[in-house]
Order: sequence, then C-alpha cells, then structure tokens
Amino acid sequence: MSSPFVGYVVLPPQTLYTIMASSGLEKRRKMFEKLSESSGNVVGYKVVGKLEPSDYEKLEPEVKALVEKEGTIRLLFDMAGYKGETAKGWIADYKFGREFHNKVQKMAVVGDKTWEKWLTHLAKAAYATDARFFPSADISKAWTWLRE
Repeated sequence: MSSPFVGYVVLPPQTLYTIMASSGLEKRRKMFEKLSESSGNVVGYKVVGKLEPSDYEKLEPEVKALVEKEGTIRLLFDMAGYKGETAKGWIADYKFGREFHNKVQKMAVVGDKTWEKWLTHLAKAAYATDARFFPSADISKAWTWLRE
C-alpha cells in the first residue's frame, strides 16, 4: 500500500514565510478589505482574520486622506470574517479610534454575534459620533443609514 503523501515536501514555517515574502503573497494579505459600495465620504471595510498593528498602519493613511478630502466620514465595518486582535492590535485599534473619533460621524457595525452588538456601544463612545449595529442580512440598510 502506498502512502498518500508520496511526492509532498514538508517545509518549516520560516521557509514558508520566506517563500511567501519573496513571492509577494504576504503583501497581498489585507485584513481590512475595502468594499465596492464605498463612495464619497462613506467607506466600508470587510474585517478579515486576526488584526495586528500593521493592519492599522495600512488603514490609517487611507482614512486620513479621506478625512482630509471630505472633512468628516462615515464608516461601515463588516465583521463576518473577524477573528480577533493581538494585544498590540488592541492598542493600535484604540489609537485609531482616538485619532478619528471626532471625524467619524457615523459607524455601522455589521455582524451576527451578540458581542458585535455590544461593540457598537463602545464604538459610539470611542470611535464615532453615532454608531449602530446591523445584522449581516441587513447590510443594505446599514449603507442606507450611513448615506442619510
């Protein structure tokens, strides 16, 4: 009986990382994926995976440029793919909120988990002037509310 793994090579994690880095695959990793419905001062992101400080370092210039152009903005965060944050990610998240709190008029948090609904209360206090939670099935209502 032959092994199903004949012809496969097992590589250590550092080697895999090196291959990804040299191929550009790791550069394609986006934890905040901009949504196509974004326009004007309304911008949405699908949040994917576990967030780290580098994710906020990539997001911050884009949001800053939009604030400089529009004055105030309205944000949507689709949390369906969110897997948490590292400890340093939480610090970066907090700093992001502090920097843009007075520039974010509205924030829509979209998801299906109870904790995401609670997160919306925190968002209103720390990230935006107004924040609302919308179940994933109502994402179109979230976009409508942001544009009102």
